[in-house]
Amino acid sequence: MFKILIVDDEQSVRYSFKKLFNSSLYTFIEADNAQEGMVSFLNEKPHLVILDIEMPGKDGIQLLKEIKEFSPEVPVIIITAYGSGDRVIKAMKYGAYEYVEKPFDIPKLMAIIEEALKNVRIIEELDTKSESPRVSEDIIVGESAAITEVFKLIGKVATSDASILIVGESGTGKELVARAIHKYSDRLAKPFIAINCAAIPETLLESELFGFEKGAFTGAERQKAGKFEEANGGTLFLDEIGDMSPALQAKLLRVLQEGTVERLGSTKPIKVNARIIAATNKNLENDIISRCFREDLYYRLKVITISLPPLRMRKEDIPILTAHFIQKHSKGVKGENYTLHPDSMNALMEYNWPGNIRELENVIKRAIILSHGSIISPHTLFDGQGKGVSPQPAQTSRLSNYLTQKIIEQGGEIYRLVLEELEYDLIEWAMAKTGGNQVQAAKLLGISRMMLHERLEKYRLR
Repeated sequence: MFKILIVDDEQSVRYSFKKLFNSSLYTFIEADNAQEGMVSFLNEKPHLVILDIEMPGKDGIQLLKEIKEFSPEVPVIIITAYGSGDRVIKAMKYGAYEYVEKPFDIPKLMAIIEEALKNVRIIEELDTKSESPRVSEDIIVGESAAITEVFKLIGKVATSDASILIVGESGTGKELVARAIHKYSDRLAKPFIAINCAAIPETLLESELFGFEKGAFTGAERQKAGKFEEANGGTLFLDEIGDMSPALQAKLLRVLQEGTVERLGSTKPIKVNARIIAATNKNLENDIISRCFREDLYYRLKVITISLPPLRMRKEDIPILTAHFIQKHSKGVKGENYTLHPDSMNALMEYNWPGNIRELENVIKRAIILSHGSIISPHTLFDGQGKGVSPQPAQTSRLSNYLTQKIIEQGGEIYRLVLEELEYDLIEWAMAKTGGNQVQAAKLLGISRMMLHERLEKYRLR
């Protein structure tokens, strides 16, 4: 049952809403001013708030701000008889879910409310506020404002068929988001197929995606359907799309435009209906400039973009993520119920997590294995490698000295010169780290091989 709080000084408006949603699915709480509305909000903890702007005393915008400070995840629909651009901007700025003017378009208003409540349900299922947290491989854990915005966006886009591009650093959970979109879509009964474009050589990736006929190439002893066919009616998740070769990008674009694929060794088009969700940790706009990624494909993929925040931008989620990973990885390990030493949580909160959630999970998993008892100490977490302090680049002091000298010598050229010096150091380090392997060095730096090759030529590095 959903609780809906209506804050409006007009009794007739409050009555109309109760009449409109006369169902056992809804419970209505009424308030005729902002002060009473805030008391009801804190006491009743509603799932949705419908709020008038014009009221005696404190106005609706002020109440909206207070509600969002307490519970940023609760949707608030603003209603008013006096619409203006300034009010709309302020309402949306402070987190309103929607802004509706009186007199109401009833079907439209009902659709907005139902959509908001649907998103509430999705958020409740995705987060871990339930009394019995689920330990699963495919749930997104978090309560921060940043991840709540991601939950909301998943709820809004799940039922559409639009292509989605998920962007974020490695380890932020891009595949989990893709799976959540599929889970709450109308395609749930059909397959979710995931493929990592960076992990498969180009020649094999083409046959994996599009399939092949018997005899299409040496070793093709039987006919095989590709991932597009396997995902027909469902969702195809293309991870690390930025590592796809230009030739395959052209073929992917054709599939998106025409809705058909051709197996290798065949000219017969096969109709497919798979929703495409792509993900990358790269800046594809930079790759477009360097001609490593097709601009037309980029805009086909990013009809909707979901940006995942790195863990350092949502540190308030570290305690709940840690609890989740402890529960997940301690089952069956020495029969212990593991808990963190107070200093351990401080260390986790101070660390910058360059590897994001994946790194946090690995740290917790390792600590459980190496722990001598049920208390996880800071030493067990980080093994003496700096209690929660992010490693700093080795070049810091050198760069600082260089920066000081160049400010004296070059003045206004300093920005370009420092960037080039830092880029030179990074590329030199990556090539040394990978033994001169350009493919691995490019992957380590998060750039394309073509861009790396250009920089090697520019700085005369080999």
